[in-house]
Amino acid sequence: DGANDYSCYMRFCLYYYCNFCLFFPLAVNFDHFQILRAIGKGSFGKVCIVQKRDTEKMYAMKYMNKQQCIERDEVRNVFRELEILQEIEHVFLVNLWYSFQDEEDMFMVVDLLLGGDLRYHLQQNVQFTEDAIKLYLCEMTLALDYLQSQHIIHRDIKPDNILLDEQGHAHLTDFNIATIIKDGERATALAGTKPYMAPEIFHSFVSGGTGYAFEVDWWSLGVTVFEVLRGWRPYDIHASNSVESLIQLFSTVSVQYSSTWPKDLVSLLRKLLTVNPEHRFSSLAQMQTSPYLSDVNWDAVYEKKMEAGFVPNKGRLHCDPTFELEEMILESRPLHKKKKRLAKNRSLSCGHVTNDSSWLDQYIFFTHPNIFYSNTLAYEPEDPGSNPAYYHCVTEEDT
Repeated sequence: DGANDYSCYMRFCLYYYCNFCLFFPLAVNFDHFQILRAIGKGSFGKVCIVQKRDTEKMYAMKYMNKQQCIERDEVRNVFRELEILQEIEHVFLVNLWYSFQDEEDMFMVVDLLLGGDLRYHLQQNVQFTEDAIKLYLCEMTLALDYLQSQHIIHRDIKPDNILLDEQGHAHLTDFNIATIIKDGERATALAGTKPYMAPEIFHSFVSGGTGYAFEVDWWSLGVTVFEVLRGWRPYDIHASNSVESLIQLFSTVSVQYSSTWPKDLVSLLRKLLTVNPEHRFSSLAQMQTSPYLSDVNWDAVYEKKMEAGFVPNKGRLHCDPTFELEEMILESRPLHKKKKRLAKNRSLSCGHVTNDSSWLDQYIFFTHPNIFYSNTLAYEPEDPGSNPAYYHCVTEEDT
């Protein structure tokens, strides 16, 4: 009957997986890393600093509970993020090194950036100089130009997702809601963080139409640069604002620029914050036509030869210290006790498949075998080495 067929299928899956692991041992797993401390969390999961035991290299490890991914319907987003990260590498991105999983969690091991994110520094009342912000703008321009060449829309450019390295250079992270569009396709999902989302995303959600493309990331970059310069965003937008009210806002409210800013800077920001995406700056070539950036040596920017205007203090960790306290005191399944916890669970389960996350294991194994079970090194960048978003729109399927 159906129950017996399902039972046989599950036994086959378990047998096949066990033999796969026996003859093709996993290259990297949780035991290869020493957990040092928690440094961030968000809607996606948590982040900690780890050290690989054999090489002693330091990384950031992002991990997501599989049961929670199922309950929040985020499995597709996790797969998409991994598929994107495994195909890209750039000097101003936070690059992927390893990915693997165990019974509880899915893991991504990425570059460790110890300089903190721009949101953290804004909250610490850091007053960035115009030169420092100009360099961030140039570095993010190169990052977005690269992503565009790979057909990727990030969809969540904001201070929280721009991390600084120890020399003060900017790196873009968090591809949790990124998407890929090719051959003239358009994205249609309501996805992003509301205060940084371009007007056409809201228009697409309300009235359908043709959707949106890479231009949305350049709008978000304009909002981010404005906020880091002035301390607040160009539009007073909050999570509680309805989509309809935001469409009205963009058509009636004008951005107020500081009278102390150079005219060329204001002109460039106007080009980034143009409501009509057809008239918005949205490429490296267009950015290079700006008089404000006419003196930029783009090769030197790419090679990190431009001295950063703000260098984070190397004597401290630039993140909220409560992340570590929460992990140690409040977390019901702390990472540092995982090995003992899993050993106990394995002895109790005796190989029986009993929960939804075990279903996810099988789904991953048969549909995405290279994502977690191969555990291969994604790539080796030549030079290896947060605060959560307060609001995310629901991500829907793109068409």
